[in-house]
Amino acid sequence: MAKNLVIVESPAKAKTIEKFLGKGFQVESSFGHIADLPSKELGINVEGDFKPKYAVSTDKKAVVKKLKDLAKKAETVWLASDEDREGEAIAWHLSEQLKLKEENTKRIVFHEITKKAILKAVENPREINYNLVNAQQARRVLDRLVGYELSPVLWRKVKGGLSAGRVQSVAVRLIVEREREIQEFEAKPSYRIDAEFVNHNNKKFKAKLPKNFDSKEEAEAFLNSCVNAEFKVADLKKTPAKKSPAAPFTTSTLQQEASRKLYFPVAKTMMMAQRLYEAGLITYMRTDSVNLSDDAKEAAQAEIISSFGEQYSNPRNFKNKAKGAQEAHEAIRPTNMDRHTVSIDYDQDRLYSLIWKRTLASQMSDAQLERTNVKIENSNNDKILTAKGEVITFDGFLKVYLEGTDNEDEEQEGMLPKLEVSEVLENKLITATERYTKAPYRYSEASLVKRLEELGIGRPSTYAPTISTVQRRGYIEKGVIEGVERNYTQIVLSNNEVSAKMLTEKVGADKGKMVPTDIGNIVSDFLVAHFATIMDYGFTAKVENEFDEIAEGKEDWTSMIKEFYTGFHDRVEDVAANAERESGERILGKHPESGRTILVRLGRFGPMVQIGDREDEDKQFASLQGDQTLGTITLEEALDLFLLPKNVGQYENEDVVISNGRFGPYVRFGSMFVSLPKGENPLAVDFDQAVELIEAKRKADAPIAEYENMPVQKGVGRFGPFIKWNGVFINVNKKYDFDNLTYDNIVELIEVKKQKDIEKVIHNWEEEGIRVEKARWGRFNIIKGKVKIEMPKTTKAEKLTLEEVQAIIEKKAPKKKATRKKPAKKK
Repeated sequence: MAKNLVIVESPAKAKTIEKFLGKGFQVESSFGHIADLPSKELGINVEGDFKPKYAVSTDKKAVVKKLKDLAKKAETVWLASDEDREGEAIAWHLSEQLKLKEENTKRIVFHEITKKAILKAVENPREINYNLVNAQQARRVLDRLVGYELSPVLWRKVKGGLSAGRVQSVAVRLIVEREREIQEFEAKPSYRIDAEFVNHNNKKFKAKLPKNFDSKEEAEAFLNSCVNAEFKVADLKKTPAKKSPAAPFTTSTLQQEASRKLYFPVAKTMMMAQRLYEAGLITYMRTDSVNLSDDAKEAAQAEIISSFGEQYSNPRNFKNKAKGAQEAHEAIRPTNMDRHTVSIDYDQDRLYSLIWKRTLASQMSDAQLERTNVKIENSNNDKILTAKGEVITFDGFLKVYLEGTDNEDEEQEGMLPKLEVSEVLENKLITATERYTKAPYRYSEASLVKRLEELGIGRPSTYAPTISTVQRRGYIEKGVIEGVERNYTQIVLSNNEVSAKMLTEKVGADKGKMVPTDIGNIVSDFLVAHFATIMDYGFTAKVENEFDEIAEGKEDWTSMIKEFYTGFHDRVEDVAANAERESGERILGKHPESGRTILVRLGRFGPMVQIGDREDEDKQFASLQGDQTLGTITLEEALDLFLLPKNVGQYENEDVVISNGRFGPYVRFGSMFVSLPKGENPLAVDFDQAVELIEAKRKADAPIAEYENMPVQKGVGRFGPFIKWNGVFINVNKKYDFDNLTYDNIVELIEVKKQKDIEKVIHNWEEEGIRVEKARWGRFNIIKGKVKIEMPKTTKAEKLTLEEVQAIIEKKAPKKKATRKKPAKKK
């Protein structure tokens, strides 16, 4: 047994740290938090001092027992969880649950998992910071109180199974309000003037009128006035400019940039960053600081000079503009600037490259530019067209990196040919194109993170779980909005003739943006109406500031919670007793034949259309289709839903029925269900189309191969192309030609999946102290303590549940002999 026991949160982190410490150290993992508030009760003393009642969950009891046994034998226990509030709380829980003695317990923290950082931390231990622990406790308790008290109100007043959260509900409100801005937006037309010219060297370039015309008549009049006009350069100015690099990554800017450049969801970015950190490749990935250490800046400077030359180096410091930023921390950066790339897996490699480039660029010289502004006049009117160009005279940091942008319409300035003042230009074309003002953009994950940070809502570590939670709860979804066709006019001046034509464009199309569901709208409206304080952006930001004050020891956490809870609890009881039920009900009109009311509302099984008033006994119901919402469905669309299901004929002695379900319209043929293509109107589908869909489904479901006496099928689902084998869906990535999969491809995909499943299962077993070792002839052994069980060859590890394995071990474990108590001696 080693003299020193080091406890960290994850096995990956443990393996990396173990490499840097000597034989006298044993590194073990707690697998995250070992204690938390109980799941089936409030677990907070709201009648007294709001003390939380922490408990060790069932799945962590074996881990706690193991750590407790090891701690008893060790001379010193080192608590090495992460340096943030969450990590400090983990260290505190370990100290409490393992009953560690203060005299032989040391707390160590480090910003990166490198040998230098680990050894420095061991040389400079500290005690547990109870201010940080209390800040984390305050957040956990406040969030539990809000969720635990608000959720039952939603069950009674909206729909069963719903839940609310302090930060999540505010994030939903942001998305709901943005969607309403889009729905209420009225696009206003104007006419944009674009021109194409040729200079004396026959070089083409483009110019435009700085201000649009408000009407078609004005635009047409301008083009007519330009017939036979002479155009020439009225003014030409060249001005030097510069572009500076962005700061190194914080958690939120990494999430935003990985979303823009790598198309990663926020949760994926954090998972990849966690793995890079635990492997010792980057510094701690939960930070809101843009600082770099002196060592990091020196390493970056050396790398820049070595790779690009002295002129590209410009060491600098950055100042954080985010609210509540903790400048004592460091930005996210590589631990070794010499390492340009890593070879772990595709996504980790890409994220590491992004971090390396951003860090290096932040310490590089500004890019030097020359901007050219040209004014073009004509002989027939006083309108001045302008052309802009940009030339990079020194690329500086642009040699490595350029920050992405959320503005999809941002124009990039291009190159201009050499021009001279008073130079006569040949006009090739002038167009006046009808353009419409654009509605606000829907939030992407990146832009939502940016907005939350601007408002001071949440902290870097909360953004990923917040976005995942609101989607998992069904309040928000990543929509695929098809858009609508719109006509627009274009007037053209060419060869001194003016003509007009009608063109068509698709507008409103959106993919992968955050769209509120009906239930998201209803819940948000209910909470805003009845719990305005909780849903207020300013209040949520104020709470975050109070957590910061607690972390700095400037505020008492129980007093802060008590002040909040008193008014909040009273409000909850009042709403529970007096508020009306909320269903998002909207009356669409009257049935054209019966005259009965037609309305939409949220029902037990989701959004639906209802014919008849509440008190009517013979009401009729129909579920909304996948892309229909309570707020946008029309009376005509609602009436169409009652025309389904419809029987379009018989095929192979089976009825062919077009129907509609909770996942959209489909064809039912015997026991087969075939979804209609996206956007297909179910009422327009006839017998021949239905048969085509049935045969296509049969063809898609037909086996493409057989492996281990089981058929292999292929298809395309919501997550892309896949093969199906033995009831398991296996994603087929871009490495393979999906349309021409070979048998070897299929075998490889199945075997890789089987191996991953086995590794995942074995990892879960290891958490409970169960090991697996390979045995002869494809068999494997299960080992726990002194018990070793050889499993039959036919047994598949990935098919066994943890409970089954534990039952096998318990059955095989040697039974302890019962000991008879000796009778007490008679006096």
